[in-house]
Amino acid sequence: MDFSSKLLENAVNEMAQLPGIGKRTALRLVLHLLKQPKEQTELLSTALDKMRSEINFCKNCHNISDKDLCEICSNPNRDGRLICVVEDIRDVMAIENTSQYRGHYHVLGGKISPMDGVGPGDLNVPTLVEKVKTAKVDELIFALSSTMEGDTTNFYIYRQIEPYEVLSTTIARGISVGDELEYADEVTLGRSIVNRIPFETSLKS
Repeated sequence: MDFSSKLLENAVNEMAQLPGIGKRTALRLVLHLLKQPKEQTELLSTALDKMRSEINFCKNCHNISDKDLCEICSNPNRDGRLICVVEDIRDVMAIENTSQYRGHYHVLGGKISPMDGVGPGDLNVPTLVEKVKTAKVDELIFALSSTMEGDTTNFYIYRQIEPYEVLSTTIARGISVGDELEYADEVTLGRSIVNRIPFETSLKS
């Protein structure tokens, strides 16, 4: 792809670094921005810069937040003794969209995947185990994607908390094996949360 401007080429190359964005799509986006009023582009630039420099992670659940505690953890109407364990913020958003869950979350920041060089030490597991140790949790809901990596992560956490008195459940298999939560429709995901089953049962199936 030949460019008449090095500035344009640099912008396209940077835009193409985004997931799912190829060079042609990146070029269309950059040319679209060029057609917009300068103020509009500056608003986008400022929003991205502020997000990158000022965003926080909730000290309780590791969800993305503007403050030390996210809106979910600081909401007195949410049940802090019910913890839904998810991979990342996209899963939090997917479950919240169902309006079927009123507990807290714990965002792991990934899932165990030796092929990708991700081990248990790279995830937010210790803070989750600490919550269980201090008897602040009545039930853990495993809501990771039903993939080999998701199941491996679920089992690893289950073994870590097994010595403690906490109910462990997993979302019902309304979600097809191999599917990611963020792509599930809201009705199916909502039913999977409501009809969750004991984790031990899922190990036998």
